Amino acid sequence: MTNQDNYCVIMGGGIGSRFWPFSRKTLPKQFLDFFGTGRSLLQQTFDRFQKVIPTENIFIVTNEKQAAKMLECVDGRIAKDHILAEPSARNTAACIGYAAMEIVKKYGDGIMCIFPSDHFVKKEAAFKEILGEAIKAAEEQDKLITIGIAPTFPSTGYGYIKFDKKEDAIARKVEEFKEKPDLETAKAYVESGNYAWNSGMFVWKASTILKKFERLLPDIYECLVKIGDAMNTPEEENVIQEIYPVIPKISIDYGIMERSSDVLVLSGDFGWNDVGSWDMMKVIYDADQNGNIIVGDQVNIDTTNTISFSTGKMIATIGVDNLVVVETEDAVLVCSKDRVQDVKK
Repeated sequence: MTNQDNYCVIMGGGIGSRFWPFSRKTLPKQFLDFFGTGRSLLQQTFDRFQKVIPTENIFIVTNEKQAAKMLECVDGRIAKDHILAEPSARNTAACIGYAAMEIVKKYGDGIMCIFPSDHFVKKEAAFKEILGEAIKAAEEQDKLITIGIAPTFPSTGYGYIKFDKKEDAIARKVEEFKEKPDLETAKAYVESGNYAWNSGMFVWKASTILKKFERLLPDIYECLVKIGDAMNTPEEENVIQEIYPVIPKISIDYGIMERSSDVLVLSGDFGWNDVGSWDMMKVIYDADQNGNIIVGDQVNIDTTNTISFSTGKMIATIGVDNLVVVETEDAVLVCSKDRVQDVKK
């Protein structure tokens, strides 16, 4: 396959609930500028892939309420029909299957590079290199490829991918997917050198993943076939509206990855973070001498280990530790850093 046979699929339908109140259903985190650069997370993701994948081969899958905003956000640099709008949220298996069917039916086949729209990558050159290796592995070995992250600390917020570090290959066979561990287990994983963080980034042939759907998720595959049969016909939009909302909800991880024996992982270090919750702001901003991450207008007295994020009004803190404080125009969040995962509630 040539570079023209490589496709990028950006998954952008999330609502970023763990970043409330900065992230909202009407304007989720992928549309927001966390860095003060004037570029949203989605725009940075799109720019990153434009350097590797032909612009005309980039797709964004999102919910239909966000479709127009997606096109606006990427400055109209892709065709409107490359924004694949989901009538309802059906989790990542449906999202990926829909994009795979689009590529197979309209372009024949190709390597799919599937990435979330809201991740942070610091080392662009290192990312480009490992993506190239992943594409090469998918093309030559025709297996499911996932890009893992070499863990930099014993995180309890990520799932892990087990492999044998002694295997002499860039793309190693996945031995097992592990759920988010407790701290002691995470420490053991990191010390062993046999684990990568599960980043949710995938590379494979579109035809290969559809065969997996047919074998492992036949109910979803049946729906995808109906949608595929309507593609390039006047009925395409009507069939998507009718079929998509009844596709069973399941993630690609549970539905296919964890049930497949032909999965390879490339473990990379390119300054990655999923910017998944407020405590991950430490990846984006440097802490001060007291361990605080301060964004916006602030007065902080005897304050330690606190994340304080203001979008307008001044925030004043006195004698507090281990907090997250977020101010927006219409809401204020105050919580313990230990409870940031509960913000989505």
